Amino acid sequence: MNIVVQDVQIGRGALKVMVKDSIDIQGLKTMIGSKALMDKPSATKNAEVVERILAADCQITAKTNLHELAFGITGINPVFGTAINPQYPDLIPGGSSSGSAAAVAAGLADFTLGTDTGGSIRMPAACCGVYGFKPTFNRVSRQGIHPAMSSLDCVGPFAASVAMIETAMQIIDPSFHALEKLAHTPKLAWLEVNANPTVLNCIQHFLAQANLPATPVKSEWFEPAYDAGMQIINYENWQAYGELTKTGLLGDDIHARLLKSAQTTAQQVKEAEAVKAQFINEIDGLLEKYDAVLLPTLPQIPPKLIDAEHMVALLNLTSLVRPFNLSGHPAISIPLKTSEGQPVGLQIVAKRNSDELLCAIAKYIVDAAQ
Repeated sequence: MNIVVQDVQIGRGALKVMVKDSIDIQGLKTMIGSKALMDKPSATKNAEVVERILAADCQITAKTNLHELAFGITGINPVFGTAINPQYPDLIPGGSSSGSAAAVAAGLADFTLGTDTGGSIRMPAACCGVYGFKPTFNRVSRQGIHPAMSSLDCVGPFAASVAMIETAMQIIDPSFHALEKLAHTPKLAWLEVNANPTVLNCIQHFLAQANLPATPVKSEWFEPAYDAGMQIINYENWQAYGELTKTGLLGDDIHARLLKSAQTTAQQVKEAEAVKAQFINEIDGLLEKYDAVLLPTLPQIPPKLIDAEHMVALLNLTSLVRPFNLSGHPAISIPLKTSEGQPVGLQIVAKRNSDELLCAIAKYIVDAAQ
C-alpha cells in the first residue's frame, strides 16, 4: 500500500509504533521521501523521540512514507509511491505525513509519529479518518528531526483514539501528564472561517447532537497568519534543501516549489514575524475567555487522487491549519463523517502548553457525541 518505506524491528514492547521517515533511526537512512537523499549516510544515532519510544513499552516496526521533503500537502510521492488512504482509497492521504496517518487507519500500528510544519499531521489525519495531534511548539524534542532547524515544525502522534494520543504524548513528552477529568464543563468558541457548506454542516450537526454549544467568534489576523506561515516555511525550507535543486533528482513539484521559495526575502520573514505576534495575542485573548476554539481541520472534503496532481492549486487546503503553526498553539483533529460517508475533521485548539487540557476537552467532546 506504499505506506511503509523501511521495515524496522527495534524494541520488544506491546505497543507497535511507526515513525515518519524524516525522523532519525540509528543505522537507517533518513530519506525524507526523496531520491536526492538516497545516497546519504545512515543516521548515527536515534532521534530523541525514538529513544523515548524504545524506553517505553513499544516496538518500532517501520518508517513511514511521506510527501517528498515533507514539503507538500497531497501525500503524492513519485519516488516511493503514494500511500493509499485505507478508508477512502479514491481520496488523497494528505501530506506531508501521509504514511503515518494511513498506517493508523489501516490498523498497522497503535500509534505513529508525524511532523507538522503547516498542517502535516492534522491534514492527513482528517483525510484518513484518524486522530492527529500537533503539540505546542517546542513541547516535544526535535533532536534528530529533519530539517534540523525550524521555527514552526512539531513532532506529534496519530492514533485511533484520544486515549492513545495521550499515551503517545506521555511517551514522547515526559512533561505530559494526562488529566483524569475536566475541572468544569468546557466553554467552547466556534471560529468563523471560510469552508465548504458540507464540511460546516457536518460539524454543526455533530456538535448539535452532542449538545455542545459554541459561541461564534472571529479572527482579524487568521488569514494574514496563513500567508505569514507560508513565507516562513518557504524561507526555512530553501535554507534546508535549496542545494538539492542542483541534483536533478527532485520531483518536479518539489523542485519548482523550492525554486519559488528562493524568492522569499528576509524582509518578508520579518513582516511575517510581526503578523505572528499579532495573531498570538489575538488567539491568546480568545483563550482567556474560552477553554478551546473549534473550527474545521480542512475547508473542504479531501480531493480525489486523480484531481490532485497540481499541488499548487490545492494549497488552500491548509488554510485552517497553518495559522496555528505560526502561533504555536496545540491543536488536534477529530475524525467525523458526513451523511454520505465522506471524511471531515473537527479541529480543536487550546492555550499554549495546555496540551493535556486539549486532549481532555477532545475526549469530552467525543464522549458527548456517543
